[in-house]
Amino acid sequence: MNEFVLQMKNISKKFPGVQALDNVNFDLHRGEVHALVGENGAGKSTLIKILAGAVKKDSGEIFLNGKPKEIATPGDAQRSGIAVIYQELMLVPALSVAENIFFGRMALRWRFFINRTLLRRQAQIILQRVGLKVDVQQKLSSLPVAQQQMVEVAKALSVNANIIVMDEPSAVLTAHELAKLFEIVRQLKKKGVAFIYISHRLEEIFEIADRVTVLRDGKIQGTKTIEEVDRNSLVQMMVGRKIEFWNHGQSTAAKNEPVLEVEKLRTPTLADEISLKINAGEILGVAGLVGSGRTEMARAILGADKRISGYVKLAGRKLTIKSPADAIKAGIGFVPEDRKDQGLFFDLNIMSNMTISNLSAQSRNGMIRKNLEKKNAIALAKQLQIKMGHLNDSVNSLSGGNQQKVILSRWFGGNVKAVIFDEPTRGVDVAAKAQIHELIYELTQQGIAVMIISSELPEILKLSDRIIVMREGKIAGEMSAEDASEEKIVSLAS
Repeated sequence: MNEFVLQMKNISKKFPGVQALDNVNFDLHRGEVHALVGENGAGKSTLIKILAGAVKKDSGEIFLNGKPKEIATPGDAQRSGIAVIYQELMLVPALSVAENIFFGRMALRWRFFINRTLLRRQAQIILQRVGLKVDVQQKLSSLPVAQQQMVEVAKALSVNANIIVMDEPSAVLTAHELAKLFEIVRQLKKKGVAFIYISHRLEEIFEIADRVTVLRDGKIQGTKTIEEVDRNSLVQMMVGRKIEFWNHGQSTAAKNEPVLEVEKLRTPTLADEISLKINAGEILGVAGLVGSGRTEMARAILGADKRISGYVKLAGRKLTIKSPADAIKAGIGFVPEDRKDQGLFFDLNIMSNMTISNLSAQSRNGMIRKNLEKKNAIALAKQLQIKMGHLNDSVNSLSGGNQQKVILSRWFGGNVKAVIFDEPTRGVDVAAKAQIHELIYELTQQGIAVMIISSELPEILKLSDRIIVMREGKIAGEMSAEDASEEKIVSLAS
């Protein structure tokens, strides 16, 4: 643990108008997990990309095992024993699992032909190490995203890396899969493999890390052993101020007035009829493992998936919903799990992304009034504390947390009566997460019914008035917030 496998000294990097890194010092002991934390935009990704050879540093030095090393390309990093598992998976969906693990390094027969027998055997050995039981010959695209993440881990192990960087690995993993990943990490630590672990979920940091380094605005705020910090002190180092975390009890706005009612809803992907209701000002939490049917249920309510039977009522009125447009028009809002592919329009600016679901409020006689649209967008940006340059900027210029708030802003005002959130704080930093929780609470204070689907049990327990647990396409149980615990939820979910 006292031997440095990596030292990054006085690393600086400037992009146009932004000092991404300013004389950053970071080191890594052999056989340790060193967490790297900070808000979105703090410089974490830039530092890792420099280590991975994907971005060239302006100044500074890198030492591997005490010797200076120039890492100019990703190939340099890989040959030096550095593997990076990015949040955005770097895999080829059209290739097999085995081909992805050994991409660019496949054993050849007679110099020109891939040795398929050896490839399968090698892939099976690697997959056994990560506990993933799949056919190595099947296409990667046929696997759930969580299993694709484990293929990324297997790929890192296949190059015999002695430094593995994990960037938000839990974003697509269930609690069981994350526990398996941590077990693998601990086994590899004993063999001297060192890890840089990046995550917005602080509970993971305290579970797996030996040390933690905090970045803010491109500068190191401090490095501590995990025993030297607690959640509050770590958050304060990250954001530079104390964050007041909202603790949601029974909502003061919750009334015994059903707003969103689902009756005997069934689709080809739901194993049983789903019936539930959410009252005015109430938050219903939906827990369950990946593949339990949570998102499928939400899509059925919104009309995105075909129904076999059942119906939806809103404020006592039975709805005819054949598409998400029908649901929005009726007054049901939605914040999707995948904001990049399903929530945002990257060819539109920030203002258009904010107002697109409520254009009637910005229009007169069928024509959008730009002055009114701008006025409403400015008011929403102020209310939701969206950090941006200009309303006309690309929505892609925003951090993950601010992109999420842009999607959320669509449901403030207008005729919305119920909002469904699918993983509302996935991939956002701790300060943005606290703000999003507050904004959800603001919706309930307006009498809006809220459904929250989340893989983070602390989030479900913190926000919900009631909780339902799904398993294998049906509701496995329901409990009040007062009676709920992580143990009860996990028991029902599995």
